[in-house]
Amino acid sequence: MQQDKEKRMGTEPIGRLMIGMAVPSIVAQVINILYNIVDRIYIGHIEGVGMEALTGVGVTFPIITLISAFSAFAGAGGAPLASIWLGKGDRKRAEKILGNGVSMLLFFSLLLMGFFYAFEKPLLYLFGASDATIPYAVDYISIYLLGTIFVELALGLNAFIISQGQSRIAMIAVLIGAAVNIILDPIFIFGFQMGVKGAARATVISQALSALWTVGFLISKRSSLTIKPEAMKPDLHIIGSVMALGVSPFIMRATESLISVVLNSGLQRYGGDIYVGSLTIMQSVMQMYAAPLGGFTQGVQPIISYNFGAGNFDRVKKLYRSMITSCFLFSASATILIIIFPGFFAGMFTNDAALIRLVEQMMPIFMCGMLVFGLQQGIQPTFLALGQAKISFFIAIFRKVILLVPLALILPLKFGVMGIYYAEPISDVLSATMAAMLFLLNIKKIVSKETLQKIK
Repeated sequence: MQQDKEKRMGTEPIGRLMIGMAVPSIVAQVINILYNIVDRIYIGHIEGVGMEALTGVGVTFPIITLISAFSAFAGAGGAPLASIWLGKGDRKRAEKILGNGVSMLLFFSLLLMGFFYAFEKPLLYLFGASDATIPYAVDYISIYLLGTIFVELALGLNAFIISQGQSRIAMIAVLIGAAVNIILDPIFIFGFQMGVKGAARATVISQALSALWTVGFLISKRSSLTIKPEAMKPDLHIIGSVMALGVSPFIMRATESLISVVLNSGLQRYGGDIYVGSLTIMQSVMQMYAAPLGGFTQGVQPIISYNFGAGNFDRVKKLYRSMITSCFLFSASATILIIIFPGFFAGMFTNDAALIRLVEQMMPIFMCGMLVFGLQQGIQPTFLALGQAKISFFIAIFRKVILLVPLALILPLKFGVMGIYYAEPISDVLSATMAAMLFLLNIKKIVSKETLQKIK
């Protein structure tokens, strides 16, 4: 039965298959983003200290992002490889990739907890905290770090469930945690008057439940890829292959942390706490609209990988064309909506009139580059699904490391605080253009028997 679900990725009509795989993944991504979004919505409405608390939690974003980024090394790097080997008919190899992925996630959990607890306060000040907001930042992240292992396992292993065509199971794993988080947040924050500590506790409990569900499925007979102790023995060749492919999504997420540091510290220097608060809201809105796109591409990626591994190249072409077109259209439409109604989205996170006015002014500028960025959001996962680690990696660092970070440091020298807001759309447009050029120049060569044979 489980193998039949895998084989349908190579036989079922493309439109129906994409919907069947993508919808649960979209729902899962949207629900997953609610963990932090719901926290921020409730925290921003705490009576009397909402803006300071929201800003304090906002400066923890680089740490939270970096923790999730390490899950991508094993999950986003290993899952496409597992799909390719399933397409080739080698289940033992696919399970070895899964087992090594689990070992990597456990190692990353210990490493990250030790590092961030050791340098907690200095890092938070570096990330844009002030004396007024540091207590809230420390309260939140100190508790959140206790759940690092749950975040790593829940996020990293969810991709392996999707890779075997089980998008609905992956969705349920996320749904369980998010539902509990939504219920516990108001109880802990307002009912027990725990404030930001309550939000963090609710998140840790929720992530623990998601992780337990995910691991439970992957050790059960319901899963066609199962976690086996013997497969967890580190294999340097497999780990190298996983990390080579996972480095691109890792960089994509990890550089979000770098960007938050650069933007928050710049906004604190040139503006102050209210400008840091505005970025917290705008990044939250950006996450809300990016989540469905991430879910869509995550759902379609294993179909592309499976068919590529099976040598069904005509089917691969139809799949990536549909994915890129859909990403572009959705991204443009969502961006237009956000630009037209910035005040509505700001009001979701705060009652502070001055902060809402600032977001209304800056949101259209900050987000306008997203009108075309959907091209990159469809192209990069296409390269990832086809095992093209180097190209995907370059696209990842081009936007954030080569463009956005330098622009965010240079433009304020001439434009002041506005230069930080200008940096985002400029980098979005230029990187989308670069991604499109690389796609047109390389895709024909990549989708070939010669390229498939080189994947080990």
